[in-house]
Amino acid sequence: MPIVVNKYLIGRHFVGIALWPFIVVNNSFLKEDEVFINHEKIHLRQQAELLVLPFYIFYFTEYLIRLLQYRNSQQAYRNISFEREAYRNEDDLQYLKKRKPWSFIKYW
Repeated sequence: MPIVVNKYLIGRHFVGIALWPFIVVNNSFLKEDEVFINHEKIHLRQQAELLVLPFYIFYFTEYLIRLLQYRNSQQAYRNISFEREAYRNEDDLQYLKKRKPWSFIKYW
């Protein structure tokens, strides 16, 4: 999984994003942050399970639903099922080795 540094692609609200098959970061020091990279690798796995495009459709749709639910963009983002799985397991660097397919469903 290639890690690309592009300070212009990433917005001011986040520092990295998983865009199949890349992880794009806005600063090269993030390439060394194992927890951050693990978080993004979890998203890459989710994207692969959903054949990429449906992942983005589900992600955006769930964000909109959560935004209506919480009326707060940060809270909506943190409660997207894909993000909940990634944040809950980002510290476990072995998570992807033991993760079962479609595990994000448990976080809906």
